[in-house]
Amino acid sequence: MSDPDASSPTDPPLPLTSPRTPLQLSFPFLREGSRVWERERKPPQPGELPSPLPTKRTRTYSATVRARSGPVFKGVCKNFSRSQGHGFIRPTHGGDDIFVHISDIEGEYVPMEGDEVTYKVCPIPPKNQKIQAVDVVITHLNPGSKHETWSGQIISS
Repeated sequence: MSDPDASSPTDPPLPLTSPRTPLQLSFPFLREGSRVWERERKPPQPGELPSPLPTKRTRTYSATVRARSGPVFKGVCKNFSRSQGHGFIRPTHGGDDIFVHISDIEGEYVPMEGDEVTYKVCPIPPKNQKIQAVDVVITHLNPGSKHETWSGQIISS
């Protein structure tokens, strides 16, 4: 017989409603001048401030091009906290320690104190008075210390 849950042609159409949040379009490719490298952003939670540091995912395309075209510097990892997601590099040429974010580290190992690294620099907005290390590559692991891969495996060097 007839199913009572089935809609019949005499049912009135449902009214159209607008979404509560604005429609966001995302492109599957990076456009020149695009501000965002990630496909999806999480909305900030109440009371949460956006991070002022330009990570690899939030750095503008032009800032990335400028950083990649700059000179390569050498330094030693002063400290790095995987749980906090950042650390500092001591430049071999001297000067102030340089901030490094977890998203800017290339390679399979988590940096440890004493590891020799190469890096490029990028200014930190909005005043661009300080710099941060980008494209950080560990060139020599600190001998005699245990190193961890990003997957959590411990390796003795």
